[in-house]
Amino acid sequence: MSTETQTRAERCAAGAMTPSAFRVSQRHQETHDTWTLRMQPSTSSAPLPEARPGQFTMVYAFGVGEIPLSLAGGCTPGGAPTALAAWADSTAEERPLIHTVRAVGPVTKAICGAQPGDVLGVRGPFGRGWPLDPGQIAGADMLLVAGGLGLAPLRPVVEDLLRRRGEVGEIALLVGGRTPADLLYSDELLAWRDRDDVQVLVTVDAASAAWTGEVGVVTALLPRVRFDPAHTVVLTCGPEIMMRLTAQAVVDLGVSPSKVHLSMERNMHCGIGHCGRCQLGPMMLCQDGPVVDFAQLAPLLAVREL
Repeated sequence: MSTETQTRAERCAAGAMTPSAFRVSQRHQETHDTWTLRMQPSTSSAPLPEARPGQFTMVYAFGVGEIPLSLAGGCTPGGAPTALAAWADSTAEERPLIHTVRAVGPVTKAICGAQPGDVLGVRGPFGRGWPLDPGQIAGADMLLVAGGLGLAPLRPVVEDLLRRRGEVGEIALLVGGRTPADLLYSDELLAWRDRDDVQVLVTVDAASAAWTGEVGVVTALLPRVRFDPAHTVVLTCGPEIMMRLTAQAVVDLGVSPSKVHLSMERNMHCGIGHCGRCQLGPMMLCQDGPVVDFAQLAPLLAVREL
């Protein structure tokens, strides 16, 4: 048995509540209060090879606390078996765990303040990710709608779809932010917009003097997007009200509710369905989600304060 296999087996035996040590290798400031951290497993920990876009991990700042964070990178690729084989054969340095974090409380501030070389604890990955298997999206138009920090869990989806560009029809990414200064991944957004095989539309709630783009809610961009509602898969992440309005808007345009997927990230705490903090009706979102289709969510979201 290899050392990596032994370490992975030991981690599984330790239980899902035991964090593995991950060392910060890079730290990049996205906005005034948001950072992207790239982490690799320490020498005593195994990588997370089966992390899928849309899943999350529990990240622990030692001595401060633990929070759930969606994966912004380091996910297992979809598509052809050769892509998965190449991923499995890569080294831990070639498949880092990437999280984008906004500093809003003690734990997130501690994580955002982690410097290269610092160690954080990671549990997971947990939950159900985005539906990206070939049988789920083959030939479909892909409409991705992100609000604010909701672009983070959709970032690996864009990267995955671009690697598999021939498997799907249109790809459209709609991004909404509070202000131009709050938009994430500015360099990547520009690179994606420069491509002729992806539609990228960006809007903000409040424009700066230098902003020449769209102003308004992200759903106002839908009439400008090319997609066939009868053959479209929608993925959306952001503030809950934005996701609910987006889902209803695309359903009104003819997209099947079962093809509209929302990332519901409510108060994850244990990640394994024990604590009950993420309950939404009959679901524990840390296991039954965070990605759930609108056919299941619509009646639950219609209940006030559920």
